[in-house]
Parts: sequence; structure tokens; C-alpha cells
Amino acid sequence: MRQIFCFLSVLLLTQNLFSQTNNPLLAKDVEAQKKWVDSLYNHMSLEEKVGQLFMVRAFSNQGLAHENTISQMITNYHIGGLIYSTGGPVKQAKLNNLYQKTSKTPLLIGMDAEWGLGMRLDSTYAFPWNMTLGAVKDNQLIEQVGRQIGEHCKRIGVHFNFAPVVDINTNPKNPIIGNRSFGEDRDNVTDKSLAFMKGMQEAGVLANAKHFPGHGDTDSDSHKTLPTISFDEKRIDSVELYPYRKLIDHGLSSVMVAHLNVPALEPRDGFPSSLSKHIVTDILKDSLHFQGLIYTDALEMKGVSNFSEPGDIDLAAFQAGNDVLLISEDVPKAINKIIEAYNIGDISEERLAHSVKKILQAKYKVGLNNFKPIETEHLFEDLNRIQDTMLSEVIFENAITVVKNKDDLLPIRNLEKKKIAYVKMGDDDGSVFLKELQKYTKVHEVSADNLDELLAKLSAYNTIVIGFHRSNINPWKSHEFSDKELVWLHEIARTNKVILDVFVKPYALIDLATVENFESIVVSYQNSEIAQQKSAQLIFGAIPALGVLPVSVGNGFHAGDGISYSKLSRLNYGLPERVGMSSEKLKKLDSIAQYAVDNKMTPGIQLLVARKGKVIYNKNFGKHTYEKDSEPVTFDDIYDVASLTKILATLPLLMELEEEGVVSLDTKLSEILPEYLNSNKKNITLKKMLSHYARLKPWIPFYYATLDSITKHPDFKYYRKEYSSKFSVKVANNLYMRKDYQDSIQKIILETDLLNRERYRYSDLPYYILKKYIETYYDQSLDNLVQDHFYESLGANYTTYNPYNKFSGKKIVPTEIDDYYRYQEVHGYVHDMGAAMQDGVGGHAGIFSNANDVAKIMQLYLQKGFYGGKRYFKPETVDVFNTCYFCDKDNRRGIGFDKPQLGDAGPTCGCVSMTSFGHSGFTGTYAWADPDEEIVYVFLANRTYPKADSNLLLKENIRTDIQGLIYEAIID
Repeated sequence: MRQIFCFLSVLLLTQNLFSQTNNPLLAKDVEAQKKWVDSLYNHMSLEEKVGQLFMVRAFSNQGLAHENTISQMITNYHIGGLIYSTGGPVKQAKLNNLYQKTSKTPLLIGMDAEWGLGMRLDSTYAFPWNMTLGAVKDNQLIEQVGRQIGEHCKRIGVHFNFAPVVDINTNPKNPIIGNRSFGEDRDNVTDKSLAFMKGMQEAGVLANAKHFPGHGDTDSDSHKTLPTISFDEKRIDSVELYPYRKLIDHGLSSVMVAHLNVPALEPRDGFPSSLSKHIVTDILKDSLHFQGLIYTDALEMKGVSNFSEPGDIDLAAFQAGNDVLLISEDVPKAINKIIEAYNIGDISEERLAHSVKKILQAKYKVGLNNFKPIETEHLFEDLNRIQDTMLSEVIFENAITVVKNKDDLLPIRNLEKKKIAYVKMGDDDGSVFLKELQKYTKVHEVSADNLDELLAKLSAYNTIVIGFHRSNINPWKSHEFSDKELVWLHEIARTNKVILDVFVKPYALIDLATVENFESIVVSYQNSEIAQQKSAQLIFGAIPALGVLPVSVGNGFHAGDGISYSKLSRLNYGLPERVGMSSEKLKKLDSIAQYAVDNKMTPGIQLLVARKGKVIYNKNFGKHTYEKDSEPVTFDDIYDVASLTKILATLPLLMELEEEGVVSLDTKLSEILPEYLNSNKKNITLKKMLSHYARLKPWIPFYYATLDSITKHPDFKYYRKEYSSKFSVKVANNLYMRKDYQDSIQKIILETDLLNRERYRYSDLPYYILKKYIETYYDQSLDNLVQDHFYESLGANYTTYNPYNKFSGKKIVPTEIDDYYRYQEVHGYVHDMGAAMQDGVGGHAGIFSNANDVAKIMQLYLQKGFYGGKRYFKPETVDVFNTCYFCDKDNRRGIGFDKPQLGDAGPTCGCVSMTSFGHSGFTGTYAWADPDEEIVYVFLANRTYPKADSNLLLKENIRTDIQGLIYEAIID
């Protein structure tokens, strides 16, 4: 009779399971799913059915003995699934294939991958933690995180991800949830959880909301003890249970029940929620109408294991209404206990079938009716994709939160007025943050052994950035300031203008006695490389401030607070794919640059590419020289950029004067320099002169006349080895030229003949002339003018004339071993002889810089005169100078700028737009900007070392071939 009753009960149960419209475990082909589930269930023994209830923990890094134990569990006890813990992806995939092959019934595979597989596995991706995601206003980004984590899980054969954590973290001292929560606001946590769940389940991986009924307001860890939730039933229903209701309504696949003491829901004192029939069945299943899988939290945890004996715990958990018993302390004993209860009627066939068939439904839904082994080829690449890092970049850009900003100190403007120091606090690395700050302007790290010494050093600065860096290894690491750091913070802020940036969860701010003396406070949430990079970019306004606090942290800072500001149009830094470029295709640039170095076309190279305001490629190749012990090229090395000086120094100063109406393109030389009034050059206009269409000679070797006619060495008439008021023009180390010879250079230019007809002839002479005019107009030297007008406010701190006055020789790349004029290694002094004879400051040559600074100036042009929140030129001014006025005369040049070739041969790859512009330099340098594609390309080299006579870079088209590859890398 009992058998007939059981059969009818199971039949009715099966019909109910497959007819419920809100059952999240139903597949699209319900009839086929039902047939598969019934077939498997009906052919199972009692032992096999009970075995399905258990999900056992497996490692992929514990060796053969552990692997054999798992295989025996599968074979002897018919367990239903595995939850993988630590190990590596390839080993786990291979073990998974083995275990699935071993199992008679396909195994349901689960994992804790709350922030990605990196939570458990090495060599896999870790996305930002939930607390970071909680600061993001755009929930579509959270959905995408869930989707991409789901894709990773699916790729490695994981069917259930025990995520999202839907706990509402209202207790700052919560030791186990904290960063794993989306925050303290019920609605924000719910919306984020829902988006995460949606994305992950759309990727084909089933979600699990945890830790029911809510682990957010505890101050103890259920792994170690039984935490108590002391709220009344009304509060729990309106807050803690709220996310579950919403997720269940939208198809949540499973719930994990926590080990908590909840007196308002379970009257038995100290009785774990995971064993409470009222909590699991009456509330979760009946009141919330949840029909998905119900997992216990790990049954080995002290929050439950202290309550009863192994086996008894599992039986109680099953009788409470749980479907899957997770990480049992003793599977064989637990199976026997459940079978005993079944045999004496304490567990009905209906109850057993209810859970087992739900488990089988889930297996069908994830495709285990047609299991395919995991492919290990390209597994690492598939779990560490460009799009994963792209998404993390976007998340941090949207999450980092400005919570205080007195007097709008952020984003930092007026760099010419700032002296910035960085002070590191915390026990983790902050070097990425510092290096990123230094891309924008001069920032010095300041440290000291005691507070008084530190304060004395900081008195030389007017802006202090304090970075608080603590470990990013996992979300449970300490976030607190030490007592010493709190004292130092208070004193630094009391006497300085301070930007405090905390690379930990926001709760760190609770320990600050006051925030009154901090001008700005930034919460960056994590100390990852991406967080450090993006936080520095936000501080300088390269990206906007968008994030909001997910939790309240005292001192008047509440959940939902966040100060927003727009970006200042400074360069930012990130992945090529963010701006429609291919990282893979850009790798070809590496090959060509390395080929140039290997074949001794140049000792070293700095190579930078930016698109749409984002630097996407910035690499260094080779060394300063060909010597074995030479310094390798680094980002902060500076190169003699040669003729790039024309567009980096002289031209922008002239553009200002044109915009102000001081000169026009039709202004004649005789109108700006009286000495030209009676010369053969009096009617040459600026337009023709700067278009290289003014009949001026291409080059005059001024230095040659100052050499001894016999020895060809510097003539004693013009040079001395020591400085004096008469011999004050330093052309090289221990070599000084007569000061009055500079007038002779201008006189030679004034009196020299013109070419016999108008035609395009590139010439340096216009820039000698313009240098004199600009310096006369302002009554200042060109080097001081360009610093004051441009470089200091741009943050172009590596850009200068005469770098030996500012930089160590180890940071300056040498240009030549000169055996024709100065007879020494030219190192720290301008290579161009004419510029050297002007004390290193030429209108046509003399600037030293690095690729990052050159890119800033080219980006300024590309943005039509606007950069860093400051307008340097009107857009129409840039257009006036970036125009080819003599194209019909077969002259491609703009005003100062070089332009693309009009025929087959020329300065570019032939693939750039005709609106593009740039220049090249004799030392091997090249800078080009394309408004149509919003691309900036900078190539710095010292191809003239050790000798300038062989220009293999030009002969083999290295720079233009690289330019062509940049355009081939455009994918959008």
C-alpha cells in the first residue's frame, strides 16, 4: 500500500514540478527535460538518490590522494555534485573531465566565484569586489560583470556560481561579508544583485543568492561561530528578505541558507537557520514561493557543526527543506542517516523525490543531458580576456568616489601653480599610483622616519596627495589605519592642503576623528593596479568623477553620497579596445620597433599611440647606446626631438600672437623685424615662410665658419674651454662660443641670397628669424616663454631646452659622438649645431622631451587648442595653421606643420587623412596627429648615435610602416 501511495505522490510531485510557471529550473524544452529527469530518477537506487543530495568540496591542487578520495565519493556514494575550491584552471578542467567520466549520473559543478574564478583559482581573472560594484550607478555594467563571470564559469565547466551575495552590509564591523556586499542600501543591493544575476544566468550559469535570511548585520563569522541577527521579524522582512523577493520574481535559480541565530524567525535559542524548517520551508519556500534549488552553507562550518554530530546535521538540514547538502563533514555517515530516516518513514518518498528531481532538473538545464568535456586548449586565454580587463577599467572609472572636495581642488588644475608631493601610507604597494600621477605633472614622493621630519619636507609643497594602500589579495584583508598613521594624517592635514585617497573599503574613513582639515577625500575601494591608475587619472581630471558611496562611513558621509565632476580633456590611459583598436594587431608595432633596434637603426625607441584621448600603447625598446652596460630606455628618459621643436615650441607661441592680432599670416618680415626693411626678404610673408615656399635656403652650416681651417676643430678665435662673459654660449661640455657670434648668425641669414624661384624647399631659417622676433617682442628668451605659456600648465615637465640643467645624465639619451664640430659625445646638449650656437635654444631645434609629453602637445592641437581644462587657442586658430595654402603649387605643407603627401611619396604611410598634421626630426623623431581618426602617434629615437650619416630608419620606412600598422589596428 505504501508503495502505491509513494508512486502516486511522486507522480503528483513530478506533475507539479514541471507545471509551475515560476520554476526557475525549467528548461525551454520542458517535456524533454521531464522525460530525462524521470528516466534517471526511476532507474536510481535509494542510495543513488540520496547521494544526489550531496555536493562535495574538491581541490585541484591537493595531489593524487585527494583526487582518489573524490573519485571514490563519486563511485561509492553517487554524490550529485562538486564544489571546487583552490587550484588552477587547467588542472581543474582535466579533473572535471575525469570526474564526469567516472560518475554514472552527470555531476553538478559549483564554485564560489563571487568576483570571478580568481576567488579560488590561480591564473584566472578577478573582477572588482561587490563593494566596488556598489559604488557604480550604471547597473548595466553590473549585469555585464555577471555575464562575463558567467562566461568564465561556463568555459571551465561550472554550472552554479554561488553568487551574488545579497547581504545588506549595515554593520561596518562585519568580519566576513564587508567587501562582498554591494552595500548598506536595500534598494541598491537589490538592483545590483538582480543585474548580476541576470547577466550570469544569461551566460548559461545558474545563480545563487546568499546568505539567507541575511548575514549583513553581524559582527562574527559563521565559519567560526554562530552569529546572531537581532532584528525583529518586520525589519527582516522589509530589509534582509527584500532582495530575495525581487530576485525570486525574476528567475533566481538557487538560494544558500546561512548558519545564523535568528530569534525573530526561529524560537529555539541558538538554533541555526540552515536547520530551521520554519526559515527554510515556511518562509523561503512557502512565503516567498521559491521553487529553485536550496543549498545549505558549508555544513563543516562552526556555525552549524558545533550544533550537532556529523550526519545528524545533514539529516536535520534536509528535513528543514534544503535540497543540496554542501560540504558535509562526513558524507557516508550522512547518507546512512538519511537512508535510515527514509526507511522508518521520517522522510517520505515525495520529500526525497522533490529535492532529487529539482537537482536533476538543474542538471538538464545546464546541459548535462549532453555533457561535453572541457577543452583545455586556449583555456588560459579564454579566462583572461582583453574584454575582462576592459570591463574592470570601466568599473573603476565609474566606482571611484569623491566624497569631499573643498574649493573644488579636484580635478587638479593650474599645474603651473602646483608643487605636489605624494605620501604613502599603509602596508601595501602604491608605486603604480605614483607613476600614474607622474604622467600628469611633477610629483615627488616624500617620506621620513618621524613626523617632524616629514612635516618639514612637506613645507616645500602646496598640495599633498596621501595614498592609503593595503593588501588587495582578498576582500577580508584589514582596511584600517594604524594609530600612528591616524596621528600623522591629522598633523599633515592640519598644516597642508591634502587630498586623501584610500585604496580600501570606505569603512577606513570611520576611524578619522575629523575630516575638517582634508580638502579632498577620494575612495578608490581596492589597491589593484587598475584602481591605482584610474584614481590618479581621476585626480587630474583625465576621467570624470562618477561614483557614490555604497555605505555610510561617519563624518557626514552617507550611502549614496558622491561628488561628480566632468573631465578636463587630459590624456588618460587604457586598453586599445576601449577606443576601437586591436591589442593583438598593435603587437606588430613591437616587432618592427625591435627589428629597428636589433638591426642598429637606432639604439633605442620610445613609441606611443593615443586614440580618442586615450594612450593605448606606450612602450620602450633598446638602450641609450649600443654599449652592453648602457641604460635601458624607460618612460621618463628624454630625447633630443630635433625639428619637432618647430611645432612644440616656436609654432604655438606664434599661434598665440596670430590669435591676438599681433601678426597675421600675411605679415611681412619687414613689418616685424626692421632690419629686413631693405633686404631681399622684406616682402616674405609668414604664410610663405612657414610653408617653406619663400625661396629661403634649406640650410646654412653656421658652425663651419667657426672651425680652424687646418685642424677643423673649434677655432680659438671663437671658442674657449671655460666660461667667461665674452665666451658665454655653451655649445657642449667645456666648450663655450663667443656671445657676439649669435648676431653674426642673424646677419648671415639677413644677407644670404634667395633661391632663384618659388618652389617647396624645407628650411630651418624661418625659425631662426621667428626666434629673434618672438624674443624681441616679449623681451624674454624662447625657453622661458614656452615654459610659461605652455609646458608648465600642460604638465609637460619632461620637456625643456638644455636638459643638463634639470635632469640627471642617466635620464638624457645621447645623440651622437661628434667628430666634426664639438669632438665629444653629445649628451645633454642639443645635437643641431645651429641650435647649439644659440646656447641650446633654437627656434628650429633644441627641445628635449619624452613621448608622453610630446603626446600632450599633439593632443592639445588635436583638441583644437583645449587641454587640461584650459583653452590655449581658439579652434579656428588651429585650423588656420593646419591648412595647406600651396597645395596647387605641389607644396603639401601647412603653416609650420607638415602634412600628408600629395603624391605617392612623403612623410606618412599614405593612409592618414588629409586633415592630419605633424613633423619629423633629424635624430629619428616623429609626431603625427589625425583629427579624422583622433590618433596621436609619437616615435622618439636617437638614430644619430653614434653617427648621423646613415639614416636607416628613413631608408627602411620604419616610422611610416609603424604608422600604417596603427591604422590597420583600427577595428571601430
